Amino acid sequence: MVLIKEFRIVLPCSVEEYQVGQLYAVAEASKNETGGGEGIEVLKNEPYETENEKGQYTHKIYHLNSKVPGYVKVFAPQGSLVFHEKAWNAYPYCRTIVTNEYMKDDFFIKIETWHKPDMGTIENVHGLDEDTWKSVDVVHIDIADRSQVEPGDYKATEDPSLFHSSKTGRGPLGPNWKKELSCNQECPRMCAYKLVTIKFKWWGLQNRIENFIQKQEKRIFTNFNRQLFCWIDQWVDLNMDDIRRMEDETQRELDELRNQGEVRGTSAANDD
Repeated sequence: MVLIKEFRIVLPCSVEEYQVGQLYAVAEASKNETGGGEGIEVLKNEPYETENEKGQYTHKIYHLNSKVPGYVKVFAPQGSLVFHEKAWNAYPYCRTIVTNEYMKDDFFIKIETWHKPDMGTIENVHGLDEDTWKSVDVVHIDIADRSQVEPGDYKATEDPSLFHSSKTGRGPLGPNWKKELSCNQECPRMCAYKLVTIKFKWWGLQNRIENFIQKQEKRIFTNFNRQLFCWIDQWVDLNMDDIRRMEDETQRELDELRNQGEVRGTSAANDD
């Protein structure tokens, strides 16, 4: 038995803009999560190509001992709280799989994302069979709705309802921003459809952990996309060559940060 949810995040930017924005935001968020022996280790970041796909492959290791619930640490032996993330970014489609060597086939998180130029109105964009689709819980995330943000995560500098982009003129996003966006054909729009499948097979903890992870995924998606929009003036003029250079620099910085000091931040990096 697995728990599946689809998160839909609408943003006032184009699918093409988001490709650069998400990679920029992932690199920045990774640095905020790393330090004091924990954080993100990048093993591979390279192009890949198959018969059906072409894109960028990444393999990361997450050292997250301080990030998991205490009731998991009671059962988990030392060194088991290390997670491998393998991602295939064939934008506008992306697939990420997170595994744990200690739990092997009893645990995985799979995140499949389609980025579409619409307002989040496509049903079953991932093409699931009818019975599976009926079991999927669809969750709409509003990046401008402060009530969807955990109190400890809130930052005024990362609030789309307050932010105005000097380069694009977008924002601040008011209470009816989605309705206004749908009526304004001149402003770009897109939706990230993120299908999250979770399996955690551990007697006595399965439902509790699966629901905890889904809650954390929603928190990550919410915070990440709020940051992405509020950082738009920092990335909107970048191209993919700029991003690849930034990723190389970030990889070196992550290695240094992980071996010194304390973890810099609390908002986790995303799959995309």
